[in-house]
This record gives sequence, C-alpha cells and structure tokens, in this order.
Amino acid sequence: MTTQTNTEQAAKPAKSPQTAVAKKASLATLAELLPFLKPYLRQFLLAGLALLVAACATLAVPYAFKQMIDLGFGGNGDKSADHINLYFLALFGVASVLAIATAARFYMVSWLGERVTADIRSAVYAHVVTQSPQFFETTQSGEVLSRLTTDTTLIQSVVGTSISMALRNVLLFFGGMVMLFITSVKLTAIIFGALFLVVAPIVIFGRRVRKLSRDTQDRIADASAMAGEILNAMPTVQAFTHEKIESQRFSKLVEDAFVTAMRRIRARSLLTMIAILLVFGAIVFVLWLGAHAVIEGTMTGGSLGQFILYAAIVAGSIGALSEVLG
Repeated sequence: MTTQTNTEQAAKPAKSPQTAVAKKASLATLAELLPFLKPYLRQFLLAGLALLVAACATLAVPYAFKQMIDLGFGGNGDKSADHINLYFLALFGVASVLAIATAARFYMVSWLGERVTADIRSAVYAHVVTQSPQFFETTQSGEVLSRLTTDTTLIQSVVGTSISMALRNVLLFFGGMVMLFITSVKLTAIIFGALFLVVAPIVIFGRRVRKLSRDTQDRIADASAMAGEILNAMPTVQAFTHEKIESQRFSKLVEDAFVTAMRRIRARSLLTMIAILLVFGAIVFVLWLGAHAVIEGTMTGGSLGQFILYAAIVAGSIGALSEVLG
C-alpha cells in the first residue's frame, strides 16, 4: 500500500506540465500570474496609463480629420487657411502624443514581460530541485527542461506582447464603436448588426487554433524529452549500436511536431482571412450607404471621412484580436 501511494504521488508532478498547458486555454489562469506582477504594480500602472493615452490619441485622429475637412476645405479665403493651419498643427500634436505614449507602453510592457519571466524561471527551478527522488525517476529531465524554457518563453510572449495588444485593441474597439455611434447612428447600427455575423466564426476558429497551439507545444516537449534522455544514455545507445534507430525515432517526433504546427498555421491563416473578409465586407457596404448620404446632403464629407477612419480602427482592432486569440 505504501509503495502504491508513493508511486501515485510521484506520478502526479509528472502530469502537471500537461495540465498547466491545458489550462492556458482559459483566461482565468492569467490570475496565477498576479503574484509575480504584484511586486511591479507601479510599472504595470504606468504601462496601463501609457496604453490609455495612446488609445485616446489614436481615437482623436479621425475627429481632427473631420474638422480639417469640414472647417478647413469647406471654408473660404483666410478663414479656410486659418482652419487648415490650426488643424494640421493639432493633428501633428496628436501624432506626437501617440508616438511618445506608444514608445512608453512598449518599453514598460516589454520590461514587465522580461522581469516576470525571469522571476517565474527562478521560482520554477527552485521548486523543481526540492522534489522527491521519485519525481526525477518518473519524469523525463528533457520534459522538465522543455517546460522550464519553452513554456516560460510563452508566458513572456503573453505578458510582454499578447496582453498589451489585447487591451489596446479592446480599447480601440469600444472607443471606435462609441465614436461611430456619435458620427452616424444609422450607419453604425447596420455595421453593429453585421458584427454578430463576424464574431461567430472568429470564436469558433479561435478555439480550434488554441487547441492546435497546445498540441504543438506537447509535440515539441515530447521531442525535447526524448532527445534529453537519449543523450544522457548515449553510452548505452552506442553499446547496442542504436544510433540510427534513435535518430529515426527523433526525426519522427520532429515531423509530428511540424505537421501539427502546419495544421495550426493553416487554421490561423484561415481565421485571419475570414475575419478580414467579413469585417471589411460589412464596412464596404456601410460606406456605400454613406456615400449616398453625402450625395443627398444628409451627411457632410468630413463626417463620412471620420466614419471611414473609425470603421478602419474598429476593423483593425478586430483583426488584431483574432490574431491574439489565435
């Protein structure tokens, strides 16, 4: 009974890496990173502030274009020239704020990604070296090394890039939607209804891509684990002249990882194509209606230009979110 209990306890840590990878499908697991982010709350808040300023500056650009078109090009004589000078200076000022805020956001988020990843690697290694002898007897050292390097690199990508891109594009999406409603309720209502047809395939394909991403990580871990074990036992392999056999086994695992990665790439490419086609198809239809509104005089040229820019921002944010979800 004691032997069986010890065996089960030793087997549990061996399953934990696969379980941890599977949990990445849920955004709720990001809460497990909070203890590592908490010591750097100030940097996190600064990154959030820079992100908010950059998003607001981006959303201010279309409004500046509207004022420039309606009050600048729509005026006459000195008044037109004064408005053009004023709004071009305002547009340059907004671009300057956007550049500074974007640079600050990139620096702070990248710093957080590198710092958190370094802390996680140290914590994981400190935990691994305290495991029982049974753990090291039942767990392949190559798999542990793969999880220590590959998975922490994935966390670095999530903290340093994916979360920032997701938050930025969420802000741009909702901010752009609000400004679209302010610009034209009728046209926005039509495009908002079309979004329901766009979101469904993005969610469906996004789940499939995430599953394939986890499968790819597992295949790479399998290849790394086998390579580590064979290299550690190389004198035995050479004694039985199994070099060619082991090479073929490793090549097969590598090919399996390649096939799985290509399935993920094809699914992600299809996801991006579908998202862009559906979003821009809906936008083109709405803009066709807007052009007729300008001809009929129910909408100004500046308002249509503003609507086009906000629609492009919303479409771009959806496309970027589809890539992040993938």
